Amino acid sequence: MRAALFVTCVNDAVYPSTGIAVVRLLERLGVEVGFPPEQTCCGQPQFNTGYRRETEPLVRRMGRAFEGYDYVVTPSGSCAAMVRDNYPTIGRKGADPELARVADSLVPRMYELTEFLVDVLGVTDVGACYPHTVTYHPSCHGLRMLGLGERPRKLLEAVKGLELRELPGAEECCGFGGTFAMKNADVSAAMGEDKVRNALATGAEVLCGADNSCLMHIGGILHRQDAPLRALHLAEILASTEEEPHA
Repeated sequence: MRAALFVTCVNDAVYPSTGIAVVRLLERLGVEVGFPPEQTCCGQPQFNTGYRRETEPLVRRMGRAFEGYDYVVTPSGSCAAMVRDNYPTIGRKGADPELARVADSLVPRMYELTEFLVDVLGVTDVGACYPHTVTYHPSCHGLRMLGLGERPRKLLEAVKGLELRELPGAEECCGFGGTFAMKNADVSAAMGEDKVRNALATGAEVLCGADNSCLMHIGGILHRQDAPLRALHLAEILASTEEEPHA
């Protein structure tokens, strides 16, 4: 099976270890991973701020970059949701009929990582080993827009040595919300502090999630508090084995 990695801007610029982990994980499961170098931003920041027309060239670029792949896998629920939920709208409202075709062609091929593992590859035990206590934060896009449900939890529960602890208020937003965090900084910070308080109450060593934008927000608060908890992307846990443990 061949699939393309859509690494996303945040991972490319700030968390390259997550992209590397996805490649390691998928290749271990027998997937041939392609990485189109033409890929850039999916256009989520522009679209969410109200610049639909300025998003159109990015939709076209995404379509060209991932043309020819049956599957496009991304370690980001928010970017997967951007493509699946918003690309059809952008395509319909654009003046160029070709834009709609490009947008619609990408939608059914775009998978968030845990969806791809569970729904396409049909696995929950990916051969991972991670002997730590972990609590899981479900990001809003994955929870509400993609409906990831129990997929991430099933993957974590199958990891050797991992103890999964329940996160109080797990379904509450962490407060990041992309440009929301900049436009409403005080509210965003207060929401993040609530999330951190609940995470620390679990006594876990690691807070994991499937979206590094949320983890960046939560991790920043943890760092400023010098808290005994670190934020880590789910992919890096699933890529860890006894032979190649995560640092």
